[in-house]
Order: sequence, then structure tokens, then C-alpha cells
Amino acid sequence: MSGRLFTSPMFLGFDHLEQILERAAKSTSDGYPPYNIEQIGSSSLRITLAVAGFMMEDLQITQEDNQLVIRGRQLEDNEERVFLYRGIAARQFQRAFILAEGIKVERAWLDNGLLHIDIIRPKPETRIRHIEILQNSNARRKSYNKVMSQKVGTSDAYRSGAIRSLQLTEKE
Repeated sequence: MSGRLFTSPMFLGFDHLEQILERAAKSTSDGYPPYNIEQIGSSSLRITLAVAGFMMEDLQITQEDNQLVIRGRQLEDNEERVFLYRGIAARQFQRAFILAEGIKVERAWLDNGLLHIDIIRPKPETRIRHIEILQNSNARRKSYNKVMSQKVGTSDAYRSGAIRSLQLTEKE
């Protein structure tokens, strides 16, 4: 058995989805910081991360392709502090969420140690496209001309031969 998920010939162009699933499986997380994902509307979600002790300047949110990445890094205090017990984590973190195509980050805010990120999923538009069916000889000629026009720019020697064959084809 191959490691591929979409082996059926009916699944065309799903290799990018397979790569996303592989990336999600590889990203191991230690569970820090804890987070919630809640649905707040029919097409909107809210991600809430518990980031106690982090200030706004310690946090960074970026969208890299279809991945939402939240990073936190606390700057060290200049004061000498002696902790008798330290139960509040003060370590850096990176949390990533893979977003579906078309999902947009609407807003983010920090409130009482919780980082909230609202994302929306716009409703997809229904698109119908009609494909013209050509006669066999017309389709073959158009396909040949398209392939030849793409190859014309490759080299001067090839270009002159391609132009001659295109002229012969057009005369037929």
C-alpha cells in the first residue's frame, strides 16, 4: 500500500490536500497554550488561546498561505525576581491552525489573559461553466496550435521550424 490517501483516478488535483494533511500530522504539539475553538455563527469561528502573562507585544499572529500561526515570546524582565514557586508558564510557543481555502481572519484581541481570534468562512459562490464541444478536426488543430505556440519561445532553431510547421498547418 502506498502512503497516498487519494489513489482513486476519480480524485484529480487533490495532491495539495494530501500535502496539507501530511503537514498537520507532522506538527506535533505539547498542548501549550491550551485553546478553544467555538462556533459563534453559521459561518464564523472563534479561536481562544489562554496566554496568561503575555502582553500584546509578546504575541504575533500571521497567516502563511493557508496556515494561521500564533507565536508568543515573553521578553525577560530586567529586574531580578526570585520565585519561590513558578506555576505560570513563561516559555515561548507556536500554535498553528490549517485554514480551508477562502477562510479569512476577521480580528484578534487580547482580554484578561485570553487571545481571541475570529475567523469567517464566506459562503461559496456556485459557479457553472459550460464547455464547448468542438468537431474532431477543429479540436485537434486548436490543440496543436496551442502546444506549438507554447513551444515557440524555447530556442531560435526550434522557433523557425515551429513557425514553418504552423504555416503549413494553417494552409491545410
